[in-house]
Amino acid sequence: MERSSMHVPEAKARLRCVVEGRVQGVGFRAFVVRTATALGLSGWVRNREDGRSVETVADGPEEALERFRAALREGPPGAVVNRMTCEWLEPGPEFQGFTIRR
Repeated sequence: MERSSMHVPEAKARLRCVVEGRVQGVGFRAFVVRTATALGLSGWVRNREDGRSVETVADGPEEALERFRAALREGPPGAVVNRMTCEWLEPGPEFQGFTIRR
């Protein structure tokens, strides 16, 4: 069988990002959930205690995670992203859907 005719499932990856700026109180977490769900990602998002940043961890195909990262940089209307740091992590136990953590 030729390699081109075989279906190889895309490997899962995990991305953790911290987004800083005006990202609390502007619907940023709901935006993250909608965006991740539309991209078929699983994971979570939460406000950080500093009052000026949001943290998210997402699992899925690397291409979808790159699109997710680009969307985080823009954010929803009303948000202002001043800084964003992301790191690739080893995939761990699978998440069920995409949730908001408290």
